[in-house]
Amino acid sequence: MMKHFKNVDNWLGGLQWLMYIFINTVVVPITMGAAFNLSQAEIVSTMQFSFILGGIACLMQVFIGHRRPIMDGPSGLWWGVLLALSSLAAAQGMPIAEVGGSIATGLIITGILTVIIGLTGVGYYLEKLFNPSVMGVFMLLFGVSLCISFFKGMVGLPFGGGEGPTEIQVGPAILSFVIVTLVLILTIRGSNKLSQYAMLIGIIIGWPAYLLLFGQDTQLAGGAASSLEIFWFPLGSPAWNIGIILTVVITGMLNLSKQYGSIKGTDPIYPDSPSTSKDYRNSFTITGVMTIIPGFLGLVPYSPFVSSIGFIQQTKIYERMPFIFGAAMFFVMGAIPQIGSFFTMIPLSVGCAVLFVSYVQLFGSAWDWFKLVEFNSLNIYRAAIPMFLGLVLMAVPASAFASLPGYVQPLLSSGLLMGTIISIAMENFMNWDKVGATISNNIGKNIEKEEPVNKL
Repeated sequence: MMKHFKNVDNWLGGLQWLMYIFINTVVVPITMGAAFNLSQAEIVSTMQFSFILGGIACLMQVFIGHRRPIMDGPSGLWWGVLLALSSLAAAQGMPIAEVGGSIATGLIITGILTVIIGLTGVGYYLEKLFNPSVMGVFMLLFGVSLCISFFKGMVGLPFGGGEGPTEIQVGPAILSFVIVTLVLILTIRGSNKLSQYAMLIGIIIGWPAYLLLFGQDTQLAGGAASSLEIFWFPLGSPAWNIGIILTVVITGMLNLSKQYGSIKGTDPIYPDSPSTSKDYRNSFTITGVMTIIPGFLGLVPYSPFVSSIGFIQQTKIYERMPFIFGAAMFFVMGAIPQIGSFFTMIPLSVGCAVLFVSYVQLFGSAWDWFKLVEFNSLNIYRAAIPMFLGLVLMAVPASAFASLPGYVQPLLSSGLLMGTIISIAMENFMNWDKVGATISNNIGKNIEKEEPVNKL
């Protein structure tokens, strides 16, 4: 074990994993606190527990879950839906505490269902629903949805549904694009060592540059605390708004596709150790537990990040040990509030810039899945319809869905959710491999029968 501690690459790789996990986590409790009108003390508490549970979830998954270096953190799908539900409260005149309380109830119910799915092994059989076409659509839509959010953070627009400026902040935007360019150059043209730590270098250079040019960024300033304080049900006492609970449960079941995608999506990276039914069973059970606990603490539920695939491909750090180091350090950040408070000073635009580069890699993952599908002029609809519909829904303002019932608005307005659902439905209710095959064969036979053209 000592040789792992003496290995400098483990510490450097772990530090980069730490930055990746941190940046994907730190903004979540702050935006949730603003959306649900939490006090400063409650926001600090939720941030600390986000770090602690994040470190625990990562370590549990890598040791007894899926056993791969995949970040386990606040799910982006959950995050978006919960923020959307908070905005619906104002539109419908519903008390925010009732919305938060119903969300807490829904999370606990969803977590129990997920544990049951894990223990019974049903999660492993989701593979039948997620063929290469579905995986390609899901990867592409997920990458686009993430890049939209982080692009907003890069240019200074409201991130994650929070309030803020409505115009692009030119200075931070220019610095963000410089950081993106730097990380890309290091990744593409740098040596193996430089390309591995491109994201870390981007943060190390971008953070002081931002401070020098623009001063301290207050967007991530969640405040400091001298001790760990627990607030039970900070979003609201348990409530029973059936529409909100139903939306939460549906989101939880669909989020399993994201978890399945993260595990199956790493299979090509680790061809010598393919995932087994036991891996899925253990991973889903851990995710269920990490959905129940956030219900009590007012956190966004945890699940494996599909974007970890892009991070692994970006950094070329395939070993588990650097990830274990990073997860352990992340846990310490939560356990020692002063350390976590220091890292909350990282400018949001700088963090978003380095993450943007990582998430662009998901296009390659989507492309790899699509290459496993034999498309023709007719069955192209199997991917085109869900993919384009999902992209179109992402471009439609959320306010446009205000005329629909409140409990279906978060679902129908999510391009990622709807695109994935439609893709699963189209793939499992129609045999696309036969569509157009007869026409293609006839065309091939006609070409063979044609007489060769006389050469001049």
